[in-house]
Amino acid sequence: MVGENSKKITIISLVCVVIGVAIAGVFWFFYSAPTASQTTAVSSSESPQTPLKMSSYYIVLPDPFIFNVSGKDRDRVVQIKVQLMVRGEVNEALANKHAPLIESVLLQTFAATTVEQLRQPLGREQLRQQALTTVQATMNKMTDMPVVERVLFTGFVMQ
Repeated sequence: MVGENSKKITIISLVCVVIGVAIAGVFWFFYSAPTASQTTAVSSSESPQTPLKMSSYYIVLPDPFIFNVSGKDRDRVVQIKVQLMVRGEVNEALANKHAPLIESVLLQTFAATTVEQLRQPLGREQLRQQALTTVQATMNKMTDMPVVERVLFTGFVMQ
C-alpha cells in the first residue's frame, strides 16, 4: 500500500510540473511574440532570427544635413553627416526605399534645436535619440515596423 501511494504522489507531482511548464510556455509565447514582431521583419524565405542575430546594415545618407540654429549671441550653421543602422535585408530595403522621407524628418528634427543644446555632448546625444524616435515613428506609420535601429552621427560641425 505504501508503495502504491508513493507512485500516485509521484505521478500527480509530475502532472502538476508538466501543467506548470505548459502554462509558463503559453505566457512566454504570448508576451514575447509582440516584441519580436515589432523589432524585425522576416520574409517567408528567411529563417526567423532575433534582431541581434540578424546582420547589421549601414545606410549612408549621401548628403550632409546643413541647417541654421538660433542662439543667444548669434545664429550658427550646423552640418551633420548621418548613417542609419538597420537589421536584416528587409529593413535595409525599406530604409533605402523611404530615404527621402527619412531625410525630411531628420532635417525637421535637426532644425528645431538650439546652439546651446548642440554645444553640450548630452544635448547632441539627446538630439540623436530624438532623431531616432522620430524616424522610427515615421517608419511605423509607413511600414508598421520601426525599421531603423540606430541613427549615427558620423560627422558634426558647428560654425
